[in-house]
Amino acid sequence: MHYVSTRDSSRRLTASQAIVEGLSRDGGLYLPESIPQLTLADIRALARLSYPERAAKIMKLYLEEFSEEELLGFAQKAYGPTKFDTPAAAPVVQLADNTYIQELWHGPTCAFKDMALQMLPYLLTASLKKTGEEKTVCILVATSGDTGKAALEGFRDVDRTKILVFYPDGGVSEIQKLQMVTQEGRNVGVCAVRGNFDDAQTGVKRIFSDAQLRETLASRGYFLSSANSINWGRVLPQIVYYVSSYCDLLASGAIEEGQTVNVCVPTGNFGNILSGFYAKKMGVPIGRLICASNENNVLTDFIKTGTYDRNRPFYQTASPSMDILISSNLERLLSLLSGSDEEVRGYYLRAKAFLFPGEEDFGITPVEAQSAGTPVLAFGRGGACETVLDGKTGLLFDEQTPESLEACIQKFETEGVAYPPQQIREHSRGFSEQRFEDELRDYCTRRYADWQRELEACSHHETAKEAEE
Repeated sequence: MHYVSTRDSSRRLTASQAIVEGLSRDGGLYLPESIPQLTLADIRALARLSYPERAAKIMKLYLEEFSEEELLGFAQKAYGPTKFDTPAAAPVVQLADNTYIQELWHGPTCAFKDMALQMLPYLLTASLKKTGEEKTVCILVATSGDTGKAALEGFRDVDRTKILVFYPDGGVSEIQKLQMVTQEGRNVGVCAVRGNFDDAQTGVKRIFSDAQLRETLASRGYFLSSANSINWGRVLPQIVYYVSSYCDLLASGAIEEGQTVNVCVPTGNFGNILSGFYAKKMGVPIGRLICASNENNVLTDFIKTGTYDRNRPFYQTASPSMDILISSNLERLLSLLSGSDEEVRGYYLRAKAFLFPGEEDFGITPVEAQSAGTPVLAFGRGGACETVLDGKTGLLFDEQTPESLEACIQKFETEGVAYPPQQIREHSRGFSEQRFEDELRDYCTRRYADWQRELEACSHHETAKEAEE
């Protein structure tokens, strides 16, 4: 099984390569090309096993380069008695009638992040060997509290690793801060950031995208990776406890085989509930996935309205792990729901027209639709005014109302557009990556030449002035 970037499906990596790299160099997140399936018989068999045994079998489905014996050894160490205070690792306890809670606090830092961050160091160090990587990995982590301590503890004194955690100054609880700044280990570091978690996470992503920095680090024998849930090695161990919880409910007789259960998970960086979504897609009988928000309810509004508006007040609450406005793993979910590039192109090719009722500064989807020869019916504001030729490659409507959109559709049905598919495709080529690259290079060349002339003129002026004196 290979892994692809959410932003470029042509970037295909092995599982170990994806875990080592963490974040794709194009800024995207890696996800598996396919989702393995579990039958009810598989789940029944898993219900008879221990937590480490379940973890090894489930992760093996996604990690073809690893043997099940290898993964079992990792899981026994990660979830063993020296790390977790219960053999069950993540036991399920009845809270009320038909309501159960999975306890994810039995690890060394008492945070649910231990479920993944005790496993990730084993996956990462093994992946380094499998890829032949000889440089030391520098792990960068942004945290709203829980991830930081769990990552520091998980990677403490792990060979060929260094870890630096960034946390928002004043944005974590006092106990979380003390846990991090007092962390033992020769390879650990902690840094407070002026701002909130989103600022810290954005800063980390910018470091990852800095090609010059990567080259400098490489020359010194280092490379960057991540222990945040942007790393697939963080998401995968979390899938395990969703499968395991269903197994426990089945083994205890709390549910019947095949009976669906609903799952409620707090928000955050969306990695936890995304893991539940993967478990559901694998075949675990999960009904609804409920994403609980606090005052920073950007995801709630997105699910209700379809608009992800992060330009809003940021609130510091009693649940700092949920104080996030930019949930990175949402990108993985949207990528899964949108289908493959080939599938999406097939939709464009078969469509009579593409509707674009939103307003964006540019908007890539109208260009994509036109590249397939498909006319675009768009709201006449923002980037659509530049990319869509009204009456030729599509139609523009004046108001974001059902009536205005209906009138536009009726006009298209009766009159169509002037350009045939081939001409629409030709028009889209004017917005190619190469065009923007060429125009940017030309602009920079011209501005540099202007600057050189201005500098020369200033130099002549200063020389003449000195001569006069």
